[in-house]
Amino acid sequence: MTSTLGRVLEPEVMDTADEARDYDAMDHALVNERFCADLRAQGDLGATVLDVGTGTARIPIELCRADANLRVVAIDLAEHMLALAGENVARAGFAGRVTLAKVDAKKMPYEDGAFATTVSNSIIHHIPDPRAALAEMARVTAPGGLVFVRDLARPASEAEVDRLVTLYAGEAPPEPAARASFERQRDLFRASLRAALTVEEITAMANDAGLSGCAVAPTSDRHWTLSLRKP
Repeated sequence: MTSTLGRVLEPEVMDTADEARDYDAMDHALVNERFCADLRAQGDLGATVLDVGTGTARIPIELCRADANLRVVAIDLAEHMLALAGENVARAGFAGRVTLAKVDAKKMPYEDGAFATTVSNSIIHHIPDPRAALAEMARVTAPGGLVFVRDLARPASEAEVDRLVTLYAGEAPPEPAARASFERQRDLFRASLRAALTVEEITAMANDAGLSGCAVAPTSDRHWTLSLRKP
C-alpha cells in the first residue's frame, strides 16, 4: 500500500549513551531471530558475513549462535552503539568471531567482492538517501553472493503509526524510574516508522544503486525485505 505520510527524517547516527542504552534495552529478540532464520533460509552464507549498521551487535551474536563456523564483520558509525556491541559480543563469548569497526556504510574501506554475504537490519531508515549505502553493499558482495536487507516500512497513515506503536512498544512499566526510558523507546520507534521507506521507494532506490533484479516485498505488518543473489 502506498503511504500517504511524507517521510520525516531522523538523525542518521544515534550516538548518545542514553540512545544506545535505550535501543539495546528494546526487545528485538523475536525480530532478530526471524531475521537470522530468514537469512539462513536463503542458502549458504559463506565464511564471513558483513553486517551493515550493526547497532549493539545483536544480529552477529544470533548468527554466531546458529553457525559455529561463521565470522561476522559488524560496522556502525555510532561509537556508543559500538561500545555496547563490544560488551554484548564479549558477554556472548564471540569476541574472536565478531569484528567491530566504526565505518560509514556510504563509503566502506573494503575491496570489491570482499564478502560472500552482506546484511543490514533496520539501518536504511536512518539514512536520508540510502542509494550510496545500497551501492556499497552491492560492491563489497562477491559475485554469486547474497545481499539481504530488512527495514521498517512507512505506514500508510498516522493512525497506522499509532496502532503499531501501541501494539509493539508494550505497556508502560509501573516503576517511575523505568518510565522515562520506556517513553524514549516509544518515541524512537515512532520516529523510525515515520522515517522509513515504502516498498515502492526502496525498490526504485535499489535499482538506481545497482541492485537491479532484487526482490523487495513486505515481510510483516511493519517490515520489508530486499534480497538479491549478485550475478
